[in-house]
Amino acid sequence: MIDPYIELDDVSFAYKNNMPIIDGLSLKLFGNQFTAITGPNGSGKTTLGKIMAGILRPRKGRVMICGKDSAQMKLGEIGQKIGYLFQNPGLQIFAPTVREEVSFALELKEYGREEIEREVNRSLRDFDLSHLEDAFTFKLSRGEKQRLAIAAVLVNNPGFLILDEPTTGLDMERRKVLSDILFSLKKKGIGMAVISHDRAFISRLADRTIKMHGGEIVEDKT
Repeated sequence: MIDPYIELDDVSFAYKNNMPIIDGLSLKLFGNQFTAITGPNGSGKTTLGKIMAGILRPRKGRVMICGKDSAQMKLGEIGQKIGYLFQNPGLQIFAPTVREEVSFALELKEYGREEIEREVNRSLRDFDLSHLEDAFTFKLSRGEKQRLAIAAVLVNNPGFLILDEPTTGLDMERRKVLSDILFSLKKKGIGMAVISHDRAFISRLADRTIKMHGGEIVEDKT
């Protein structure tokens, strides 16, 4: 039996003193599986993704990442194991230029200069960003920011990905490019949880589909 990469045990969460958005939810996600998380707006999908990535801490229950309680892990340690894409990519882009944004994680890991150049160039090419490598990130369009955020997440080569609406702002051709890249990562055994309304996109890749409503899992199909 394969151990789960991420496990939620009786997790509840509420913003400040509001009613719980998620209440008593338990879930196991595996490192060799592409899990699509669907459901209407306000069903708790994005909140669930942030809890799994350690961005939000549950009010009750435990989140285990690779068998370790995430409450005992720093956000940087979680970030080495889980790559997270925000629904609004502008929230996670902080470097002044496109190239610096993609290279940041590799420089932090102290990769050699040649390896950084090779990996960054490949990533920029994959996401059609080469012509924008020196562009200021705050001047990018929504679609360009989306591609940049995904490139910066993937270049770090995390063991698990949580992507919140990754196809927003992408045209059909770039959706196919992203689909091909995720399919390649899936074949390498990288697990993914993808929050999406894009049925055509997730239907090609999903091994498992979870539907949420009212902060609960109402359907779980493999």
